[in-house]
Formats: sequence, C-alpha cells, structure tokens
Amino acid sequence: MTEYLVNAYPALAGKLRKVALANLPTPVGTGSIPTAAGRRDVSIKYDNLTSPYYGGNKLRKLEYLLQHAIDKRSRRVATFGSVASNHALATALYAQRLDLGCTCLLSHQVKSPAVIEVLRLLVQSGAEIVPYGGDYRSRIETMRQHVRGRRSWVIPMGGSSWLGTVGYVAAGLELAAQVNAGEINAPTRIYIATGTMGSAGGLALGLALAGLRCEVHAVRVSPEAIMNRKRLDQLMAKTAVMLNRLDTSIPADLHRRTAIEVRHEFYGDGYARSTPATDAAIDVARDALGLDLESTYTGKAMAALLDDAGRAEHRDASFMFWNTYNSNPLPASQSTAIDAEKLPAEFLRYFD
Repeated sequence: MTEYLVNAYPALAGKLRKVALANLPTPVGTGSIPTAAGRRDVSIKYDNLTSPYYGGNKLRKLEYLLQHAIDKRSRRVATFGSVASNHALATALYAQRLDLGCTCLLSHQVKSPAVIEVLRLLVQSGAEIVPYGGDYRSRIETMRQHVRGRRSWVIPMGGSSWLGTVGYVAAGLELAAQVNAGEINAPTRIYIATGTMGSAGGLALGLALAGLRCEVHAVRVSPEAIMNRKRLDQLMAKTAVMLNRLDTSIPADLHRRTAIEVRHEFYGDGYARSTPATDAAIDVARDALGLDLESTYTGKAMAALLDDAGRAEHRDASFMFWNTYNSNPLPASQSTAIDAEKLPAEFLRYFD
C-alpha cells in the first residue's frame, strides 16, 4: 500500500518507475508547543525517517530521478547544491549504492560544522566534487565540461524537476490515506521548508489530487531568485501537465486547485544564515517535540509555525509540521581527516 499514486491511478503503472529507497509511509504524530497564546497541539509528519541510512525529503524525489538515470542506461549522475547540500549528499550516497558515479557541482556558503561533515562524506562516497560559481556562462561551461561524453544524467538542484516533484505528489496522497485511516486528524495548515520548491509544490498537488482541503505554507529558505511564486507556479503546472499526459484522469489544471502560500518573512539575511526566531524555534522543537532541527531549512519552517500559532486569528486552525531533515546519524566517516587530493583547493578553507 505504499504506492499511493499508482494505487490511485493504475494507468501510471510502468510509466512512473522508481527505485525503492524510502521506507514509506513515514509516521505521523502529535505534540504540544508553547506559544504566545498558550500551549497548542501540533501534528507532525516525520519525513526525517524516510530511511535509516540517510533520510529526509530528498529521498522521495531521488526514487524517481535515479530510476530514470538507470532506465537511460546512464553511468553516472550530476547534480548541484551548496557545499553543505543535503540533496547533493543524498544523491551521492544513493548513487554509490546503485553503482552510479556522481558529480556534485557545489557553490560556497557560510562556514559551519555541516559543511565539513558533508564534504568529508562526499569524498568518502567517491563523488567527484567540482566548484560551481561565477556568472551564468561560466557555470554552464563548467557543467558541460564535467557532463559531456560521460553518459551522465543531470539532476537539477534539489531534485526539483517535474519528475522529482512527483515524489511529493505521492506524499500528499500518503498523508490523505493516513487521515482517512484515522492515524491523524486532517490539518488545515502544513508548514514545510522550501528551497527549490519540489517538496512544497508536489505536496500541494498531491493534497489537491486527494481532495484534502489543507493549505501548504512553503517557508522560503533560499534566495528569491531561486524560490519565488512564479517559478513555483511553473513547476506545479508542468508537473500537472506531465501527469495528465501519463494518465488523462489526472486534471491537467491540477495546479490551479492547489492551496499554497509562500512565506518570505523567515528567510533572514541569506541562505544558511540563522535568525533569532530560527534559533528559538529549534529550541522549542527540541524541548517540546523532541525534534532535532537545523537552522538552514527546518528551523525556519518551525519559526513560521510558531509565529502563526501564537496569533489569535489562527486559534481555530490545526497545524502540521512537515519535518524534512534527516535525523539519523550520518553514515560513519572512515576517517576524521580529509583527503586533500580529492577536494578542490578552494574548499579546503572550510577545514581551517
């Protein structure tokens, strides 16, 4: 029963193939949080538990994207992210398990312990690590140099193509099934961090497809040039059209039936830069809900939920927090040292 999308739309069988990587469905639960208006109940979707190896939201997308690479008889995949990218790390770790090579084109971000651990694990996985910056023309040329002639399949940043987004369309149907089974009450608002929009956009589409009346609050954590309403609408529209081509019973205008709000006010001063509200939200999540969040993504989504939960105008709303952050210990590093020969020289500064 974990194939919620294919079970609901059997015509998709054989057309939307995926490699089984995630343990689905992920659990749901409830907790209580302190707010300015007193304690409130909140429900939780534990997508941090998609896998005991390396979990989080990226796995739902990678099931479809890596299967597509295999179907294309690719020898390797290439993808993008920052030097602490959960997506780049998840892609490298699961590509390694599927005997695919992996090229990670990485941009700089603020220094943090997460950067050191991600880079170390990328080296350990055998991924090819490439600095990726400069103007548009130079970035395209860098990508071409490391993809051309290598039978590589390119996975977009965050896995947020229409095909990757399908993973979260299925997640929306999964939640609806859990509501129908009485595992959790239907929320009226779901708070989810969004960097490249595939998770939030796919979730909104899936909820609309299931007929579950719920508003998705997509809390922006990446620059507005990457995450904005126009691009979100375009991604949802393309996903709906592509699903309709595979099964005409899925409405081609499904994106117009979604309920999704983009929340910009918790972004702060830049990508991977925390804020006082984020830090406070992380503390509340730990102490009240037993959740281990971080400051780049999930802490900002929780900050949005806490802010709304404390407002009188939302006293009748029911809130759900969608935890997208892997909470398992990272795969053990073989060594605390870094092999400098396998890391671009400009990335060694993160280890100083």
